Amino acid sequence: MVVVGTMQGSRILVARKLPDAAMDLLKESRHTIDIWPYSEVPIPRQTLLEKVSGIDGLLCLITDKIDSELLDAAGKQLKVVSTMSVGYDHVSVPELKKRGIILGNTPDVLTDATADLTVALLLATSRRLFEANKEARQGGWGTWSPLWMCGTGLKNSIIGICGIGRIGHAVAQRLVPFGIKKILYTGRKENESATKDLGAIYSSLDSLLQQSDFVIACCALNESTREMFNKDAFSKMKDTAIFINTSRGGVVNQEDLIEALKSKQIKAAGLDVTTPEPLATDHELFTLENCVVLPHIGSAEVQTRVDMAVLAVKNLLAALDGKDMPAKVV
Repeated sequence: MVVVGTMQGSRILVARKLPDAAMDLLKESRHTIDIWPYSEVPIPRQTLLEKVSGIDGLLCLITDKIDSELLDAAGKQLKVVSTMSVGYDHVSVPELKKRGIILGNTPDVLTDATADLTVALLLATSRRLFEANKEARQGGWGTWSPLWMCGTGLKNSIIGICGIGRIGHAVAQRLVPFGIKKILYTGRKENESATKDLGAIYSSLDSLLQQSDFVIACCALNESTREMFNKDAFSKMKDTAIFINTSRGGVVNQEDLIEALKSKQIKAAGLDVTTPEPLATDHELFTLENCVVLPHIGSAEVQTRVDMAVLAVKNLLAALDGKDMPAKVV
């Protein structure tokens, strides 16, 4: 671990080395900061449990489970947890509320990058780009054939978006110019902006699944969405439908998805998120030609990651200094 700052102010633990812009903000603060010195390797759980003892603020990533065990190890003086992510399903919000601990996250700054990746993943899956690349590399590229490597086009298709918050809305905006037929969406309630600006249609989940050519999961992971894409859901989809998930692996029953892909109950799937992460290299998903798996890179755009880190630091420092967080969850 690397400790910076003077032995004054609050004690902060940063669970990963951050981009320089964020590190500079931390070093300029009056606080004492303990930093896990690696950017690519998560802090081990046992080390995290040891290092949180006595801290006032914690900056974590989605790889760090913030539960009652960790909060007990930290102590009653812990005031704030700031996560460098928009999702916070790795954090026990009820435990934080019970203890009066503030939570911040990083919405907005990763919307465009994640929406771009979602569309890229949809196109890579529907047009079979990974399969085609494999054929070209391994000698399968022969003479031109009328239907060889043909995929599914977006023109005149029906898009179903499950969860049309910031990212879902941005995905829909990017897909409209492809000449799609219509956009259906689900959510807790009707999204006036999606309806007015995009002409999207608020729909029940069942109707969306039955009608859509592309089903895109953009929803947050919570108890109401956990494994919502399961055997029952896949059975309602068209056998030509393509499923895309850039939200959280936990919204999918992965065994049911594998069976749906193997049995051709649905045509294909593109996943940027899985359960667990990372997947073992011999995982069955990697053996399926009709499944594209990416290593959770939705926000992996340089400036986006810098902006996320800076916002996470600003959330942390603001709360410790008694100011309003730029992006507060609770």
